[in-house]
Amino acid sequence: MQKAFASILSILITCCCMAQALTPEITSWKINTDSSTGYGNILSNVLSVNYTGTDVYVNCNSVPDYSVGPWSGNPNVPVAQGYTFKITRNPQVQTGVQTKTGLGHIGVWSNGVSIFNAKDARSYNNAGVWNQDAYRVEGPSFDNCNGHPSPTGEYHLHISPVCLYDETDKTAHAPIIGYSFDGYPVYGAYGYANTDGTGGIRRMHTGYRKRNITTRTTLPDGTTASSAGPAVSTQYALGYYVEDYEYISSIADLDSNNGRFCVTPDYPQGIYAYFVTVDSFLFPEYPYTFGPAYHGVVTAGNLGPQGGKNTVPGGATAYEPDSTATGIEEASEGNFSVSLFPNPAKENLFLNIEQTQNTSGEKLNLLVINSCGQIVHQSATEMQSLLSIQVSEMPTGIYLLVLETEKGNKQYKRFLKE
Repeated sequence: MQKAFASILSILITCCCMAQALTPEITSWKINTDSSTGYGNILSNVLSVNYTGTDVYVNCNSVPDYSVGPWSGNPNVPVAQGYTFKITRNPQVQTGVQTKTGLGHIGVWSNGVSIFNAKDARSYNNAGVWNQDAYRVEGPSFDNCNGHPSPTGEYHLHISPVCLYDETDKTAHAPIIGYSFDGYPVYGAYGYANTDGTGGIRRMHTGYRKRNITTRTTLPDGTTASSAGPAVSTQYALGYYVEDYEYISSIADLDSNNGRFCVTPDYPQGIYAYFVTVDSFLFPEYPYTFGPAYHGVVTAGNLGPQGGKNTVPGGATAYEPDSTATGIEEASEGNFSVSLFPNPAKENLFLNIEQTQNTSGEKLNLLVINSCGQIVHQSATEMQSLLSIQVSEMPTGIYLLVLETEKGNKQYKRFLKE
């Protein structure tokens, strides 16, 4: 048995870099595996994911698989976009002047739909100073999933994608629901109370609040606006323009770009991450997704009217949605079988074992090996129809379970700890 384990460990260690390559920026996408279509029979969700050691290439049409529309007062309809967005696998903090999030796509949701910032394309008197808040001004044209199409047919969302994930779940850390073009993940509205992953789950609080103003002559930083906006009124209520908001760090979980460095289930060692923000009634809160600037260095090729038309380089690896383990095929030997549940597992992994006369009463050795070949659990027990392994203390990741009887019959199974 030790010889068999040594062989398995050797293969796993050789494949460790391959396993580590399947990181969240590769595996977090909702990939279309059956040519399903959305609005207008357009191929929906993410069509393919390819990756190199430095970048991930996400091909999509910016059309989800769920029903969208109608869009009151908006004559536009979704059109297939044929995007290939490039997401860096090694995001870097922008140490100089941060890049502002502009009009058009600033990131991509995990289902391949475009993320837009808080602004619409208009400002007061077209002066570019008092910029209209898209949620306040264009909100009536949003469909039930909070999206609408642009004049070019790019279906997009400025606020939380309510049809993509369960934003009402207050009990669990929100999933990754997209990536910004600086390579940092975008999460839903709920995260760990403390940045080190402790303190339970709480709704992430933005630091933005409406300013206490009646006239629009100064900007949030206190400087005089080069062009005055309309006085606050019923028609132009506070919040009509994004410049009506100011950032107060003392009330915030998040920084001025709606992100923070923290532990998440996908990044147990910590990462800078953005969070969508909603209030206690789940109404969107400015700046809604992320911005008004990128925290990191923005990857070239995604921004602007012609952005998102990147070419997948030769030699890139195509990610298959079921490739969730180390690249080692599951092996089966002997005359007993095992199934695992739940998979992914959080607290306990249960083993449902079907025995035969040849294996009944045998001793069973269990071994759990992580993606880099390290043994994280080892035990021995009598062969039973139902066994369990506690996995709550294991880091998030992909593991190989090895079962071997005293007569040398073996089963290898993979599972995901979340």
